[in-house]
Amino acid sequence: MVETTTKATGTTFPHLLLQHAQQRPHKAAFREKDLGIWQATSWSQVAAEVRALACGLAAIGFKRGMNLAIIGDNRPRLYWAMSAVQCLGGVPVPLYQDAPAADMAYVLQDAEIDFAVVEDQEQVDKLFEIKQTQPAMADRIHHIIVDDERGLRHYAQPELDSYAKLQEIGRKYDLAHPDFFMREVDLGQPDDTAIILYTSGTTGKPKGVCHSHAAMIATASNLVEFDQLTEADDVLCYLPLAWVGDFLYSYGQAHLTGLCLNCPESPETVMTDLREIGPTYYFGPPRVYENILTQVMIRIEDASWIKRKLFHHFMAVARRVGIPILDGKGKVSLLDRLEYAFGELLIYGPLKNVLGLSRLRVAYTGGEAIGPDLFDFYRSLGINLKQLYGMTETCVSVCMQRSGDVKLDTVGKPMKGVEIKLSDSGEVLVRSRGLMTGYFKRPDATAEAIDADGFFLTGDAGFFDADGHLKIIDRAKDVGKMADGAMFAPKYIENKLKFFPYIKEAVAFGDQRTQCNAFINIDMAAVGNWAERRGLAYSGYTDLAALPAVNDLIAECIAKVNADLVHDPLLAGSQVHRFMILHKELDPDDDELTRTRKVRRGFIAEKYAVLIDALYSDKTSQYIETQVKFEDGRKGMVAADLQIRSAKIVAALPRAA
Repeated sequence: MVETTTKATGTTFPHLLLQHAQQRPHKAAFREKDLGIWQATSWSQVAAEVRALACGLAAIGFKRGMNLAIIGDNRPRLYWAMSAVQCLGGVPVPLYQDAPAADMAYVLQDAEIDFAVVEDQEQVDKLFEIKQTQPAMADRIHHIIVDDERGLRHYAQPELDSYAKLQEIGRKYDLAHPDFFMREVDLGQPDDTAIILYTSGTTGKPKGVCHSHAAMIATASNLVEFDQLTEADDVLCYLPLAWVGDFLYSYGQAHLTGLCLNCPESPETVMTDLREIGPTYYFGPPRVYENILTQVMIRIEDASWIKRKLFHHFMAVARRVGIPILDGKGKVSLLDRLEYAFGELLIYGPLKNVLGLSRLRVAYTGGEAIGPDLFDFYRSLGINLKQLYGMTETCVSVCMQRSGDVKLDTVGKPMKGVEIKLSDSGEVLVRSRGLMTGYFKRPDATAEAIDADGFFLTGDAGFFDADGHLKIIDRAKDVGKMADGAMFAPKYIENKLKFFPYIKEAVAFGDQRTQCNAFINIDMAAVGNWAERRGLAYSGYTDLAALPAVNDLIAECIAKVNADLVHDPLLAGSQVHRFMILHKELDPDDDELTRTRKVRRGFIAEKYAVLIDALYSDKTSQYIETQVKFEDGRKGMVAADLQIRSAKIVAALPRAA
């Protein structure tokens, strides 16, 4: 197959879609795995599906300027719903599919939603619960269009519409009004709002970020040019539709290049589907790479002694010479190259193949900082993993690392068309074509976020190194000082802790305190496997977390982090002195994490204040009862007597004369 770098040149996403349908009508635009079989849909078929749905929506009253909610997993028909809404001059508003009804209610009300396209019965039930329990929503959401109708046979609510039946209505409407669809598409302007994406709400209520077609297309065009993406590339769509990264790196780049978007069968089959598709371009937040590494280490622990020995031997080789070979920098002896090639044959190649990463040309991580050790692991295998920096308000891409110019502790240089300046306090300020037009119905919040010169205040603290790479330290509000004046950067410490497969989440404390202490969430799969191989019995997460042997295991991990921190003159004073393994996993449903799995630090500090006080006392344990919320809305209590352990502290290195 001949690759082409020809980009579509439309000024709105509907125009780009129609260009691809004309230029590459038979090229696969989407693949979806259903009942174990991958089914492809061509660009011309997608255009026809979108046209039918758009006309159907118009027939039941959807009009230009209205917002439409989209809720569900990564399904082609939900992406087509985005396109259909944009064709009519409306605005898609994707929501996190795993959010409970109470969380969805806020976004649905704030975004003034009357129409929704949802995946299945689960999402339908949430919307009807919202209509019944939220007085403000009783007279809203007049149309709920559902894709998968299983389980809905006896639902008789007048708001319910079938996706397939609505398309049939649309086809009839199209026949009766043949000029309608193209007239609506041509009315669309580059400055029209293309999508509203709600922030994760780390510090408060989510805000709707409005992005224009022009901003998203300009940013996607930069990305395509940056990594030379073509229609021959494959992307796996597995990240939430409500996250800006999915819209830009999946929807946006596909509309620029004509590449194929692959939708997994379910969230539970993503790793299997990743292996089957073997994407050439991949984006994932650090937690995804952490989870993959955890699975690798579990498999290695279960392997025979000779396989374990080979793995650890060749990983030592990879750590020594893998990155210089990948980047083409530094002197690597012929003997080392031969040994690395042998490792590629025996270990690295088979490992990448099992993980579905063997075809990768480029992979990115972003959303939050990735641990340097985790980053190093993938790159040493020959995977061209790079970091980028951005947020929802900036169309993600502010800085990106160029191939061959990658540093472990930076996020790269500013992208084309992006201006960055640092405030007097060290906060990163950004101005670019990809900047949001504003927060939906929040001119006050928009004015606070964008200064008079058009720079967006990111809230991140950072600086440029001698080579022009931006280095992000932490959230500006989170960077503090220990009682002795030493810098305290909690996220940096937490990322180091999370490199270990046994630690899923960590929350560090230390601002204005004499020492750094931490909460730990163990990884149930990794630690459970470790315990079972040692004959340790447990009945669940709380029981496993309380085992003395597990606390010893985590103490060893923290000791290694402390030994590493002592080499950093700025953070040597932030070694973790005491820790506690929490009795439950931090959970978005309990408001401890955002839907993008970011720690809500302030909420946790308030909720678990008694545990923090215990960490900074002489106590060796602390009893706590915590209310938890289950996925079905039920509530329960988890109680435990938590152990408080001390970690090994490494003596500070003598300063150079």
